[in-house]
Amino acid sequence: MASDQNAANFLVDARWLADHRGDPELILVDTRAATDYWAGHLEGARHFDPFPFHHSDTADAPLREFRGQLEWIFSALGVSAGATVVFYENDSGMRATRAAWALDYMGHPGWRILDGGLKCAGSTNLVTTANPYAQSNFKGVAREDLLASRGYIVERLGRPGVQIFDVRSDEEYFGERVRAKHAGAVPGSIHRDWTHHLAADGRFKPSARLREEFEYLGLDPQCEIIPYCQGGYRSANAYVALRIAGYPRVRNYLGSWGEWGNRDELPMEHPRRKDQPEGGSN
Repeated sequence: MASDQNAANFLVDARWLADHRGDPELILVDTRAATDYWAGHLEGARHFDPFPFHHSDTADAPLREFRGQLEWIFSALGVSAGATVVFYENDSGMRATRAAWALDYMGHPGWRILDGGLKCAGSTNLVTTANPYAQSNFKGVAREDLLASRGYIVERLGRPGVQIFDVRSDEEYFGERVRAKHAGAVPGSIHRDWTHHLAADGRFKPSARLREEFEYLGLDPQCEIIPYCQGGYRSANAYVALRIAGYPRVRNYLGSWGEWGNRDELPMEHPRRKDQPEGGSN
């Protein structure tokens, strides 16, 4: 069932899901918190909340551990080579996209996102029981071109052909909310809050609209784009949004500001709001 992807089929809707619920290789994964899953989920959905799995060190050894962890997780979910895995949450948020990016990173092409999540799932009844399923022996081949480490970014700062995309909140970007040892941003970052990727109903905006908005920000489709946030979750949403918009080269910075902002030796800049005077909060 899995096949090579393009931007047109990253997302599925409630009608697609209804038409494919009987497919033997379809795996539906609820990525919300466990309490939400057990309060009511789509029938047949397996559970995996990626949010507790933080990785704030992107040196070689920790990344090997990260890949091993993903093999264990996707084995526990029963993901086989031919499976199509549809991730969902309440909307097209950071949990579903983080799980989807992780599966893509591990070389599995059959990932999808239920666009708009449960908000757009129609009148589908929710259940509070979980069906048994067989685990697998998932062995991925990591696509290193989909992940950025701190070392990879340091080597490319200021070089043509690479753009850094900060998708944290305005308060984080301008240093008004500090979530690491240091406030600030990766030098040269282009900034916009990740929530702008979504429409009011919780779906991703149409691909043409996303492309227009990204180009207006100054993101060049000919460049490699590296989104980051605090822990690689919101930036995974940006990864998916950029791919939907037709950007062919995107790397999620897994460590994000949770790594960069806690290391004294890394370069940082301190952006100010236009109406903020010199010497203001950073």
